[in-house]
Amino acid sequence: MRFYELLNFQHVMLYLFPALIFILVFGLFLGFTHFRGKDSERRKTAIIERFPGGIEGRDAPFPLAMTLTIAGTLIWGFLYIWFTGILGVKI
Repeated sequence: MRFYELLNFQHVMLYLFPALIFILVFGLFLGFTHFRGKDSERRKTAIIERFPGGIEGRDAPFPLAMTLTIAGTLIWGFLYIWFTGILGVKI
C-alpha cells in the first residue's frame, strides 16, 4: 500500500495516455497514410531518380504518421524543458 493515493492515479495516467495516443496515431496512420492532393497519385508513381542496384526514387508525399511522430516529439521535448524550468524540478 502506498502512502499517497495520488501516486497510484498518476501512474495509471502515465500508462494510459501514451497508449491511447499511440492507438490514435496508429489509427490515423492506417486511415490516411499521407495528405492527398491533386497530384498525389502521379507523385507516387513517377520515378525521378534511379540509383545503382535497381533502387528508384520518387517524390512521394510525406507520410502522416511520420509527421505526427516528429511533431509530437518536438512538442514533448519543448514542453518538458519548459515545464522543468518553470517548476524548478531537478533532473
